[in-house]
Amino acid sequence: MTKPGGDDALARFNDAPQAEAAEQAFGWLGAPAFAMVLTAGRPYASVGALVTRAAELARALSWGHVSAALDAHPRIGDRVEGASASAEASRREQSGMADADDEVRTAIAEGNRAYEERFGHVFLVRAAGRSPEEMRRELERRLSNTPEAERVEVQAQLVEITALRVREAMR
Repeated sequence: MTKPGGDDALARFNDAPQAEAAEQAFGWLGAPAFAMVLTAGRPYASVGALVTRAAELARALSWGHVSAALDAHPRIGDRVEGASASAEASRREQSGMADADDEVRTAIAEGNRAYEERFGHVFLVRAAGRSPEEMRRELERRLSNTPEAERVEVQAQLVEITALRVREAMR
């Protein structure tokens, strides 16, 4: 018998066939290596243990795997298309952009272009819980990073986003 809430979701994840669990994990962080290692560690004793392990794996990814994961993330401010778990999560996480005024939207769009030109990948920030203005300021601040410093920040944001998505999926 499964327990209500997160325990039920955790039991479904723990008991799911490998391919199904890996697909779910891939929606949390779009790197196949992450999904395979995370699902190979099942069963997890608690949601906290799953979140901790997912964050550890996200933190340990090589830049090549981080780059693959970045391909699954839309630009801040773009309309997110598709029905994948990752697309649905991005829509929820960026829902605050609906309140952005035209000036902030324009600044973020211009900042996205400058960021991608400078660093060669999409700007990644944990959007959940941040206002459009906060995201704009973060984008502007990070444009002054060195490529090495930005990689560190990108990976830290990826860890935050992954932990958030795992927790949300286990509700």
